[in-house]
Amino acid sequence: MANIQQATLGGGCFWCLESAFNTVEGVELAVSAYAGGQSPNPTYESVCSGETGHAEVVRVNFDADKLSYREVLEIFFALHNPTQLNRQGNDVGTQYRSAIFYHDEHQKQAAEQILQEISDEKIWPDPVVTEVIELNNYHQAEDYHQDYFSNNPQNQYCNMVVAPKLAKFKKTFASRLKSV
Repeated sequence: MANIQQATLGGGCFWCLESAFNTVEGVELAVSAYAGGQSPNPTYESVCSGETGHAEVVRVNFDADKLSYREVLEIFFALHNPTQLNRQGNDVGTQYRSAIFYHDEHQKQAAEQILQEISDEKIWPDPVVTEVIELNNYHQAEDYHQDYFSNNPQNQYCNMVVAPKLAKFKKTFASRLKSV
């Protein structure tokens, strides 16, 4: 029986994170969602306005016997720049913030530990601004956002931003990818 756990992570546009995590061995499913805001029924349009307080996130359902929470976090930090406050590249706004929404005390401690290690090791030239916050007000994104990169290969954003990031990710984490 699989030991399925969940991680909820915000690292810019959810299409990038979702497409990468869905290729990782041990990940059962990654879905695009919103978390951390005030609005009880966020929509993509309202989240993009920056007025709901939500972040674009990905919920990663993973088999902890194949992939640890720590490894999920290591992948997360390889997929985005955690030093950019309320942005990722040209995507600007609080909805693109770097955040780890922990589900329990163990996840909180693991997130704080890895952030401390990143800071101590000076992996990034600038300070890491990733929030560690208890999961709240989680809502799965609209159906058309799920598996967006695969379903919209003609989309300019996917071609210019997601595809290069995913290619780099696959090269870096080749040994961790699902066999086709």
